[in-house]
Amino acid sequence: MFGIPRIVLFFGSLGLLPFVAGVLISSGGFYADMGDPNDGGYSLIITKDGLDILVDYGKIILTFSSGVLLGFAAKTNGPIDITGYSISTLPVIYVFLNMGDTHQTALINLMWSYGGLALLDIFFFRQKLTPPWWLRFRIPLTLIVIICLGIGAHT
Repeated sequence: MFGIPRIVLFFGSLGLLPFVAGVLISSGGFYADMGDPNDGGYSLIITKDGLDILVDYGKIILTFSSGVLLGFAAKTNGPIDITGYSISTLPVIYVFLNMGDTHQTALINLMWSYGGLALLDIFFFRQKLTPPWWLRFRIPLTLIVIICLGIGAHT
């Protein structure tokens, strides 16, 4: 699709599944009970689990994506490498310092971080440090992630 390697599309799409699962669970679209609650049973999956998935997986993927940008920065020499090394860590540092004390705050901060990550993707693309298909791949994935995080923040 549009010059993006199939394996990249496959793993990128696969990486969206936990975000979609987090939205389904946090919105109450998926329940799993162990027995009847009236007879001492309990829920195996609750709404909070979906929010936990969105926050935790969101932090993991954000960190991974920033690491990819760090790899692009390593391809340079001179002033751009210092800039690249520095800015590639900004989304992770922002999330680390601003997670907040509720799921809603954490998800909103993750949304901002992914938005910042998209801007950094554009920066590295314009510096010709990414593959030519990079933005066609990353921008749609990032938009889907931000939408999932936004839904989770408002459930």
